[in-house]
Amino acid sequence: QVQVMESGGGFVQAGGSLRLSCTASGSARSFSTMGWYRQAPGKQRELVASTTRGRLTDYADSVEGRFTIFRDTDKNTVELQMNSLKPEDTAVYFCYVVNTYTGVDFWGQGTQVTVSS
Repeated sequence: QVQVMESGGGFVQAGGSLRLSCTASGSARSFSTMGWYRQAPGKQRELVASTTRGRLTDYADSVEGRFTIFRDTDKNTVELQMNSLKPEDTAVYFCYVVNTYTGVDFWGQGTQVTVSS
C-alpha cells in the first residue's frame, strides 16, 4: 500500500504565492508519474501539473507560467510552487502518484487552497 500526504494549502490574497508539498511512502518505491489535480466546488477534477521520471512536465493552460512543479525522485516527493494566484485557483488540490510497475495510481486526501480577491 502507498500513502500520499499533502501539505501547504491555505488562504492567500490574489497575487500571492503558496507552495504545496506531497510525499509518497509505503510498499511502492518507484513512481512513473507524480502530480497534482484540483477540484473546485461544483466542478470536475482537473489536472494542474504532472511530471514523469524523465522530468517531462505538463501543465494546465490556466496555470502555465504561474505554477511550477518540482520532483525529487529519490525522496518520492513532489511540490507545486504557485505564484500570481487568482480567485479561480481556489480548490482542493490533490496529489497523485502512479506506480511504475503496476500503473496503479494513489491519491492524497487533498489540501484546500483559497484565494481571495
